[in-house]
Amino acid sequence: MKKIRNVVAGVIIVGASMAVPLSGGIPQASASPPHCRAAAAPHVNWSGCTKAGARLVFANLSHANLSHANLTAANLTDATLTVADLSGANLHHAYLFEAKLTRANFVSANLTDATLFKARLWAANLTAANLTDAYLLEADLGGADMEHANLHRANLTEADLRDASLISADLHNADLYKADLSGADLSGANLSRAFLSGANLSRAFLKGANLSGADLSGADLSGAICPNGKEHGTAGSNC
Repeated sequence: MKKIRNVVAGVIIVGASMAVPLSGGIPQASASPPHCRAAAAPHVNWSGCTKAGARLVFANLSHANLSHANLTAANLTDATLTVADLSGANLHHAYLFEAKLTRANFVSANLTDATLFKARLWAANLTAANLTDAYLLEADLGGADMEHANLHRANLTEADLRDASLISADLHNADLYKADLSGADLSGANLSRAFLSGANLSRAFLKGANLSGADLSGADLSGAICPNGKEHGTAGSNC
């Protein structure tokens, strides 16, 4: 153990470099940056801020900068986040029931275990987002960009994914019961063991997709391009 060498202004100087306050003995964490203390409002800058567990029900955060913010377990029920930047944000276990997320940026965001029941994610950017075990029942994801997104075990029952881009997305074991994937691009996607019973895959592009073990009972594949590049229903098609 290093010897105590001096006491100056209520601080014990230990060795040559470590200072320990006499009151409490543990250095206190610095206060949050001023911009993180701003009230919820459109265009607010909460970039990198910690809002874990925050209650933001009905909050208007349209065009807000929430990039890399910590929103773990935050309650964003019915919140408005249209065109908001949530790239790299942590929304693990966040509650976004019926949230308005049109054209929001979720690139590389963590949405594991998040509840997005009936959320409006039309044209949202979810490239490389992690949605493992996310609850997206009846969510509106029409035209959304979900390229390379992780949707392993996600619940997308009756979700609207019309014309969405799911290129190389991981949908292994995902629940897509009666989901509307008409016109969606699923090229190179992993749909192994996915539940697609009753799903609408008309005009979907599935070239290079992995459908091993997938349940396609009652699915509409009219006009779809199969994994081998052939149109469904034509000679040699494999979907």
